[in-house]
Amino acid sequence: MIQTAWAARIVCSVLLAALAACGSPAPPPQQTGRMGVSQTEVRIGASLPLTGHAAYLGQETLRGALAYLSHVNAQGGVHGRKVELVARDDGYDPPRCVDNTQRLIVEDEVFALSCYVGTPTTTKILPMLVDARIPLVGAFTGAYDLREPFQRYVINVRPSYYQETSAAVKHLVEDLGIGSIGVFYQFDAYGFDGLKGTELALRGYNLAPVARGSYARGTLEVEEGLAKLLDSDAQAVVIIGTSAPSAKFIRMAMEKKPDLIFYAVSFVGAEEIAKALGPDEKARVIISQVMPPPDMPESRALLWGVSEYEELSRKYFPGHPVTAVGLEGFVNAKVLVEGLRRAGPDLDRERFIDAVETIRDYSLGLGNTLAYAPGDHQGLERVYFTRLEKGRFVLVTDWSRPFAPRDCQ
Repeated sequence: MIQTAWAARIVCSVLLAALAACGSPAPPPQQTGRMGVSQTEVRIGASLPLTGHAAYLGQETLRGALAYLSHVNAQGGVHGRKVELVARDDGYDPPRCVDNTQRLIVEDEVFALSCYVGTPTTTKILPMLVDARIPLVGAFTGAYDLREPFQRYVINVRPSYYQETSAAVKHLVEDLGIGSIGVFYQFDAYGFDGLKGTELALRGYNLAPVARGSYARGTLEVEEGLAKLLDSDAQAVVIIGTSAPSAKFIRMAMEKKPDLIFYAVSFVGAEEIAKALGPDEKARVIISQVMPPPDMPESRALLWGVSEYEELSRKYFPGHPVTAVGLEGFVNAKVLVEGLRRAGPDLDRERFIDAVETIRDYSLGLGNTLAYAPGDHQGLERVYFTRLEKGRFVLVTDWSRPFAPRDCQ
């Protein structure tokens, strides 16, 4: 069972010792096309936060991916090759992520990258993907920079933050009649991306944020940003942050303005912020998610992909709860494996990307099919909305009464 102190190298669900650094420059691109591929294995690299304030997101993403890869390897792998996952902890720190990525490419000689977590970290390694001509499949970020302009070596699975905030603003304005909306955001690339997405969505209604407040990444210093929002006439606040500072902001805001509505993008981590707020929290909180909530009976009953994730997660990580973040890691691994399968036994990186681009209307069992094409590497489009109720997030099914108890809907 995976513990909080994660090792740097992971082979399926087996944790091994950390690798030493070599610091040598990346090899020429023409030498890397088949790197990480042997007759018996294909090696994939991941840099993600396994410790620190964003550790929940990294750990859950990794658990989900390992659950599916363990299953694939138990069935004999892909074209006879086991899929080995080499993971390095970056603590949600951009310089560490850059260093990890260089080590993954140079020392670990991985074939591809997957399951990166975070905007400020992932956006920093984009030039390295081009230099090394190495694919990145499925990052836990909706950053616009991964999507525009088009990048051949980036395979996006989840919808973008622009898609999340656009859908949320539409519901806030059209369904709830809210015209005064503020934004509370993390002061970095992640927060700026969500802020811009919100501003663009509001502009479509001839609106703009009535106030903007921020906090520094890795801190709980929300007071200055909170004061700016409280001094405004905001009826709702869009939150672009991580779980702990977002929860603190909500609790403090509720003391002054109990009627505020809070909306947060998926990166906040629904299960983690619900835990931070507690079961008695009365705040009206909505979170957009890019995966259907896997702990809801209707998801398991109606969506075979959720049931598959739950079954394999419980098999390889017994006693650990299923989570929306874990489901996303699971789906990232499924897309990676499908690309490897379609690329055939004579595997190289360019052939792999070409194979991914043949995926059309591919069912992941989520009620939301996946599709790619040359020049289009955005996989999923659907956004799900959930609201806080008695310490957990449940689907919003009626936007005329989004906060009505489930037994009243």
